[in-house]
Amino acid sequence: MKKAAAPRTSSLSSEDTMFGTLMLLFVPASGFRLLGALGIRRFATWRASTTHGLAVMLVATATAHFAPPGLAMVPSHDDLTAMVPPFVPFPHAMVYATGALEFLGAAGLVRAKTRPAAGTCLAVLFALMLPANIYAALEDIPLNGAPATPLWFRIPEQLLFISLALWAAAPAHNTLRGLLNVIRPSTGHSAACEDSGRSRPSVNR
Repeated sequence: MKKAAAPRTSSLSSEDTMFGTLMLLFVPASGFRLLGALGIRRFATWRASTTHGLAVMLVATATAHFAPPGLAMVPSHDDLTAMVPPFVPFPHAMVYATGALEFLGAAGLVRAKTRPAAGTCLAVLFALMLPANIYAALEDIPLNGAPATPLWFRIPEQLLFISLALWAAAPAHNTLRGLLNVIRPSTGHSAACEDSGRSRPSVNR
């Protein structure tokens, strides 16, 4: 008679689950920014460094979509499939598809030409994946044997990822500064014209 399989356990704590993904983002981003401070122009700004850090995070999270069960520090494909809400059809296929999209998004973030499209598409993908995170939290579905991430943390975390993806997709210049530069000269020019018109003496002919 076969023994029943023991439930999968993990040494990961709730804090590890909560902060692990953020560490995958901010540790590489800080490392890239340090390289930028040392003279590597590709990482000369926090925006570029964070964008590349997001790409590193996506490679790690996308790998889990294809991982077999039993790996110690990486959630498996089955773990992620269990997070898919019941109303989503073909859960296994969806997990594979979203993993592939994350790989493509990471590659797109690395190249400047594809970064705007990649960032926009990733923001949409992150938004579409949020119901799975909400479902996992509400149903207390473990991830790699660790407790599910609570909603009070998971929703702001997902909003952070969406914001960073949109930040990566935005034009390279500072939009607010560019807007102010457009408004200020025109305002100054209008004021100068008004002052000039007021001070100009009238000429009777």
